[in-house]
Amino acid sequence: MSRPVQYNTNNKPAIIPEGYSGEGFMATKMDRLVGLGRSHSLWPLPFATSCCGIEFMGTMGSNYDLGRFGAERMGFTPRQCDVLLVAGTISKKLAPVLRQVYLQMAEPRWVVAIGACASSGGIFDSYSVLQGIDQVIPVDVYVPGCPPRPEGIIEGVLRIQDLVKAESTRRRNHLRYKELMESYGIE
Repeated sequence: MSRPVQYNTNNKPAIIPEGYSGEGFMATKMDRLVGLGRSHSLWPLPFATSCCGIEFMGTMGSNYDLGRFGAERMGFTPRQCDVLLVAGTISKKLAPVLRQVYLQMAEPRWVVAIGACASSGGIFDSYSVLQGIDQVIPVDVYVPGCPPRPEGIIEGVLRIQDLVKAESTRRRNHLRYKELMESYGIE
């Protein structure tokens, strides 16, 4: 007796950018096409220091499989990655190292703060713990939790994909972006 086939109805296919299409051709804006390609080819750099890192490892496992969202290849060198995933407690001694890793990443780059410690210092309200990585580098997406569930981390990656897809290829040249970088002391 065969089992009935169950299909995953929650899986959304990639949405083709708006434009004109016909048999054998499609015309759209270059920004939308580049955004679609970038959003489904993220190269994350894990910067895991404590228990949130263990949850992140679970996210990469076969039960949750972050690779199905286009983030299959984990890079361990900042020059090849475009998404920095900071998971765990960052001490004030480690803050310059995190900043250096961020600066070594190529543009465009995005940052996800995973867990309460990376977002706000968590339960460690002490002199030695950085009270949120946004004091050192700009953060694009915050994932709450102590530690966050793998579903939350996947949701954070999906929010980064939405951000990447909607971002103009010229956004990095705007005055507002340059002012943000200058407020962090980044040229």
